[in-house]
Amino acid sequence: MSEQNKSLFDEVIKQQNRVLGNAVVEELKKKGFFALYTDTKEEALEEVLKIIPEGATVGIPGSITIREIGVLDKLKEKGHTVFHHWDTSLSSEEKLKMRKEELVSDIFLTSSNALTFDGMLVNIDASGNRVSGMAWGNNKIIFVVGINKITFNIESAIQRIRDKATPPNAIRLKIDTPCSHTGHCLNCDSPKRLCRALLILERATIGRESHVIIVGQKLGY
Repeated sequence: MSEQNKSLFDEVIKQQNRVLGNAVVEELKKKGFFALYTDTKEEALEEVLKIIPEGATVGIPGSITIREIGVLDKLKEKGHTVFHHWDTSLSSEEKLKMRKEELVSDIFLTSSNALTFDGMLVNIDASGNRVSGMAWGNNKIIFVVGINKITFNIESAIQRIRDKATPPNAIRLKIDTPCSHTGHCLNCDSPKRLCRALLILERATIGRESHVIIVGQKLGY
């Protein structure tokens, strides 16, 4: 492909992502979320930082997306206390304590495994700490979601998680599940199965401020 054709192709995809992302933003707003679209992860980072008040504590559960946008370093530069259990220096007991701190932070900053065309957030957890923080809290929650996470409906969202999100996570964590060997879901009964707790947010939950930032780039699994 010539440079000219590649540039044209990239621009068409950018426009498609923008149209799709903004359409889902409107659906999210109908469901009580504060939602917006950005073309890039750099713009998404700027929007996240605007939402987080000075001095707020920030809890970040397991999320590739949040780390891809570079927010951890920026938050620390701005003097925020950040709780995240992916710190490899932590012991098992310290990681458990960190998970609890994530849940009660002023800001719960996360992504979503999938997001439907009509504005529903779908997530599956192994331990349930992440979906617990999504389902309830008197803090502020921010979702940052790559355009690759958007699916047609709940059924395709769940299938996306099982086939596209869980196998690479199992491989990354070196967990011996069937999907780590096949690269796709077998709906296994493995004692090490990662797909255990399913949460569907049909609306923004009552009693908290919920933000969703859709990014026109592929982010996370």
